[in-house]
Order: sequence, then structure tokens, then C-alpha cells
Amino acid sequence: MAKVSFTSSGDLLAAYLSGEIDHHSAQMLRQLIDAEISACMPMQLVLDFGNVSFMDSSGIGLILGRAKRMQAMEGSLVVQQAPDQIKKMLDLARVDYK
Repeated sequence: MAKVSFTSSGDLLAAYLSGEIDHHSAQMLRQLIDAEISACMPMQLVLDFGNVSFMDSSGIGLILGRAKRMQAMEGSLVVQQAPDQIKKMLDLARVDYK
């Protein structure tokens, strides 16, 4: 089961994801992250995948949807700490990461 925790500071919101991101958990994560974006109105959203053990294509949709939302707010999204197997998927989807 996937989980997310948040920290925010100024214009930065960080979402720390953990567990397995699949179709079901991605929908729940999307709702939680979007609610936090609405509450904080950050200029930068950081999605940290350091504790994600599995991700399917639903995770790519999660990232792209949040990137589009941040872009609409004239903000940006950063993906960080992605494990190697997730980096391969990000490369295929042309998603930048740190």
C-alpha cells in the first residue's frame, strides 16, 4: 500500500511517497497531493520517490498530472530520489528527475 507525507516551507511543497504505486494507490495519492497543493499553493512541488518499492504506468500518470497542475499555477515540479527501476520508466516517459 502506498503512503504519502508532506512538508512545506515557503513556496515549496514536498511529497514523500512510499510503498507500491499502482492503479488503485495512484488515484488515492493524486487526491491527497492535489488537496495539499490546493491548501499550500506552492510554486514548486517535489515528489520524492526514495521509499517507493514498485511503480507501474499509473505512477507516470500521477507525475504528469501533477506537473500539468503545477504548470497551470505557473509553478514547477521536481521528481527526486527515484530508484533505478523507476528511473527507467521515467526515462521512457521523458520525465526529468534529480
